[in-house]
Order: sequence, then structure tokens, then C-alpha cells
Amino acid sequence: MSPRLPYVVEPMALADLDQVMEIEQVSFSAPWPARAYRYEITENRHSTMLVVRAAGGRPTRWLGRLRPGRPGPVLGYAGFWLLVDEAHIATIAVHPQWRRRGLGELLLLSLLDHGPRLGARRATLEVRVSNLAAQGLYSKYGFEIVARQKRYYSDNNEDAYLMATPPFDTPAFQANLDRRRSELYARLRTAGATNTGQAGWTEWTDWGKI
Repeated sequence: MSPRLPYVVEPMALADLDQVMEIEQVSFSAPWPARAYRYEITENRHSTMLVVRAAGGRPTRWLGRLRPGRPGPVLGYAGFWLLVDEAHIATIAVHPQWRRRGLGELLLLSLLDHGPRLGARRATLEVRVSNLAAQGLYSKYGFEIVARQKRYYSDNNEDAYLMATPPFDTPAFQANLDRRRSELYARLRTAGATNTGQAGWTEWTDWGKI
């Protein structure tokens, strides 16, 4: 049996909001307010919001025994809106200390897995024309530029590219998704195998409000 991933992706909860907002504030020049995420979690039935955290939670000792503790801190989050038959990706962010480890990619993959389950036929998103790194990741997962939206971002009037996937049921899209999933899972498992034990727990609990 293959080892499980060292991270878990799960629905965002109200208890996660303080940590989500910490990441939001350092990730975006025009961050969403906390009330926006509260609305997405509790009221918007067309919204899917996810968080990623280290698997297993932080262990604690009680009467000399090691037992599972509360969930680990939020390392990143992402979400989409189901607009008729499109999963429109609204946000993806990872804490600065946890970037370039595949977590943003894991969140994107999780969104693409969730979309079809809710009836979406394809995914769309907007991305800054200057954000070449993000465009590269999206292209890797089958997104293509379909339009350019002038002055889309209010903070600096930067244009946005509208990117979209082919229909989810396209054989080529599914084959690419399966290949990317296998590559990413192997990468995460390899990295996780080198970051086990108490040292690993210390590393990912050093920041934020835990």
C-alpha cells in the first residue's frame, strides 16, 4: 500500500478564519475581508472553500500517552464558485513559509477533483498578466488563455487573463490530470518522508495563531 500524503485537504471551517486571514493579508494587495470568507462558508451554497494542513494534527501527551491533538494550522486555502456548469476558481493562497512545496498545486488539483462532483463541466479563473508563475501552473493542468480583461484588478488597473480548461470529460484532460496527480503525490510523499518526527511538528507550528 502506498504511504498516505503528509497533507490533508478539507473543507474550510469558521475556526480556520484567523489563520486564513493571516495568509490572505500577506498574499494579496487587495485582500478579502473576513466577512467575505464567513459568507462563503456559511451562506453561499454555490461556494466550495478548502484548506490544506499537515496530516494528523499536532500530537499531545496525556498521562504519559501520546494522543492526537487539534488540527494543525492552515498552510493554504483555495475555493471556487459553481456558476451554472463552471467551477470558477476565486482564490488560491499558501502561507509564505510553505510555498514552493507543491501545496498550491495540491489545492488546485483538489478543486479540479471537486468540480465534477458538483456538476461542473470545466474550470475557469482570472490571473494577472504579470503572474507568470501562476500561469505556468494553470497551463500545466490544462488551462488555456481564452480572453484578456482590461483593468480587471482595482489596486493597479492591471489586465487579467481569463483561463479555462477543456471539458472535464475530455480524455486528454483526464489523462493529463491523472499524470499530474501521480507526479505531485510522489513529490509530496518523498518530501514528507524527510520531514517526520518531532522536528517536523516544530517546523510547521512555529508561525501563526495556533
